[in-house]
Amino acid sequence: MNKQLMKKALPYIGSVLFMILLSYIYFTPDIFENKVLFQGDMQQGIAIGQEGIAFKEKTGETTRWTNSIFSGMPNFQISPSYDNNTWINQITNAYHLWIKTPASLVFIMMLGFFILLITLHIKWPLALIGAIAYAFSSYFFIIIAAGHIWKFITLAYIPPTIAGILLAYRGKYLAGAALAAFFAMLQIVSNHIQMTYYFLFVIAAIVIACFVDAYKQKQLSRFFKATGTLIIAGLLAVGANLPNLYHTYEYSKETMRGQAGLEQKKQSAEGEKEAKSGLSTEYITQWSYGIGETWTLLIPDTKGGASGYIGNNKKALENVSPNMREYVAQMNQYWGDQPGTSGPVYAGALIMFLFILGCFIIKGSLKWALLAVTFLSIILSWGKNFLPVTQWFIDYFPMYNKFRTVSSILVIAEFCIPLLAILALKELITKPKLLLEQRTYTIVAFILTGGMALLFALFPSLFFNFTSGYEKDFLAKNMEYGEIFANMEIARKAIFVSDAWRSFIIIILGIGFLWLYSIGKVGKSTLIVAIGIIVLGDMYNVNKRYLSTKNFVPERTIKEPFPMTAADRQILADPDPHYRVYNLTSDPFNDASTSYHHKSIGGYHAAKLRRYDDLIKYQLVNNNQHVINMLNAKYFIVPGDNNGQPQAIPNHNAMGNAWFVSNIKWVNNSHEEMDALTEFNERTTAIADQSYKNLFGQYISSYTQGDTIFLTSYKPNELHYKAKTSKGGSAVFSEVFFPWGWNITIDGEKAEMARVNYVLRGLDIPAGEHEIIFRFEPQSITITTYIAYACIIAIFILLLSTAIIQIKKGKNSEIKTE
Repeated sequence: MNKQLMKKALPYIGSVLFMILLSYIYFTPDIFENKVLFQGDMQQGIAIGQEGIAFKEKTGETTRWTNSIFSGMPNFQISPSYDNNTWINQITNAYHLWIKTPASLVFIMMLGFFILLITLHIKWPLALIGAIAYAFSSYFFIIIAAGHIWKFITLAYIPPTIAGILLAYRGKYLAGAALAAFFAMLQIVSNHIQMTYYFLFVIAAIVIACFVDAYKQKQLSRFFKATGTLIIAGLLAVGANLPNLYHTYEYSKETMRGQAGLEQKKQSAEGEKEAKSGLSTEYITQWSYGIGETWTLLIPDTKGGASGYIGNNKKALENVSPNMREYVAQMNQYWGDQPGTSGPVYAGALIMFLFILGCFIIKGSLKWALLAVTFLSIILSWGKNFLPVTQWFIDYFPMYNKFRTVSSILVIAEFCIPLLAILALKELITKPKLLLEQRTYTIVAFILTGGMALLFALFPSLFFNFTSGYEKDFLAKNMEYGEIFANMEIARKAIFVSDAWRSFIIIILGIGFLWLYSIGKVGKSTLIVAIGIIVLGDMYNVNKRYLSTKNFVPERTIKEPFPMTAADRQILADPDPHYRVYNLTSDPFNDASTSYHHKSIGGYHAAKLRRYDDLIKYQLVNNNQHVINMLNAKYFIVPGDNNGQPQAIPNHNAMGNAWFVSNIKWVNNSHEEMDALTEFNERTTAIADQSYKNLFGQYISSYTQGDTIFLTSYKPNELHYKAKTSKGGSAVFSEVFFPWGWNITIDGEKAEMARVNYVLRGLDIPAGEHEIIFRFEPQSITITTYIAYACIIAIFILLLSTAIIQIKKGKNSEIKTE
């Protein structure tokens, strides 16, 4: 019994071991030399999360608010560490086989797709090739290098989630629901909702395909049973992550992705269009894939590859005039439609051939589902380059306007292309004569892939202009640079042609082995090994362009990511427990490095509070000193005069933590509120919307010179003040207003704050001496956490029940055999 089981399991164990080995080989020797990846976005994340981490280490308490970024905001999307995540994290560590290096990322990406292919009855050798084809798609390695780790992990859990869905629709309700619930839980906890959202398109297409099949086979009862169990599985996965999902949803209403901004409201007032929530079309489509750039799926450097100097590619300069090489070397090798890119979306040359062939030779509803969402993802990735379709989705499709960087929807194509390609390869291997019998389709697939690569290699200028739109405009006004630009085009053309030949050769090699197999000159094993080597060699080498030894740094660099400067030390010597810093040595609102050591009025976050974003756009970028003072920016960091080292300059006009005002300027709407900030006396006047009259301003006529209010105790999530006022007063606090989660008391009695100065807090304080406490403690965290625990337990019960049933089935089959 055990020997038979082991014999069946050995190929799968071997496949897992091979995936681990391959993952380690890719990152050798760096991970064995105590080097770590330097990832830009991870550095930003370290900076903005530092206050919360330090607070946790000191007190053991998790704060849900941080003052280190944008003058203060909830950290629901900065470090979403809820108690229920502790259980889930233990599971993910086991699934990663407790591997802590970047190798674990590549391993789980391969493993997830391997699981999916096995559920589709693909035998392990082909499933292994498919796992490599999916995991080694260039975009995934690019996002590892960039530090988009949670995006990567979310994408790694999507294939096995879909495997569970397919199992359920094949009648294995319990196993399918257990698998889908388990991996959906891990997927959601990875906290990249955009990727999960995009794959709802894929899941919807698969469900429709399964419905069509069930209808044709008169098995609608099975379809609805499967759908019911999967709905339960989905609810359990959502419930297991309810603290994160609920608070992200509620928080999003107050962010750029929720409320309409001032500009949108202005357009609505002018009758241009209705003001809607969500991001603006311009912001959503800023990173739109070019229509011609889509050829990167077949030829990686169709538009030059990643943004960077042409000089980094020595071969590209060989045909450039010697007297122009110095200038051309400093120009950008990327000439696509995006503002910049870390690299292209490359699916693999041979994989693209198999995908196109699969469009013809694979039968069934699943093929049409994969084709439909592949086509949709390509169209939507074009964004502003094919705006009517994108605009329709932004305006009418639920939640689509919450996400930016539309080019990233190509992850759908990166999933569907290798899946259909492997299904096609399975068909070709199962039916050796199929390649010859379907020679018309084979020729069409070759023309659309290898044929196009050959044409691009031979006649590149017939299809592409090697100058970007911006460069054309510049050249039209500066004709004296014509020779430099002409030589730049020569270099870019060389980059493109080289990759076009490369893709052509790879496709010819793959077709050659398939043809030899079809005429009986090579066996199945030889073919599978050859195809595997071609696919791996192709993808592996392209990925090394974007993630290689150059991305690794000594471990100490990460442990000390932001070395302290003399300016930092000067500021931190201030004994004041709470003040802010305005760093002018970099882009203050797109760089989070200041947040590592200080509480910053700037930072970087993709979902900042909408009102604070308005404040940046309308006041802070104009250097409004009144607004800077009201935010209690006690120090400026500026470039040094002589040695270039940053300098700290005190701002003696900073308002401090709280102050009483003697005047309220009442306004009717957000526009008036923002306009009033342009010129006002922040020491004596508060600006407030009429809607807060019942909460703020009743003591304004009672303000007496000499009334005091000051901070006595600081924690990120708890602020204590002492106030002394002879007749009562209206106080402004230099803290960002957030409409829920704050528990405010005056001498232990509940109080309610108003919003003043567009983003700050206001509070009426009665006569006498008082202790005022602001404590951020959303009660919803406790409730949602209990629900999450119950759902996690239910998913474990599902998994355990499935395992017990499978074991019993195995024993029964052995008894029958005996």
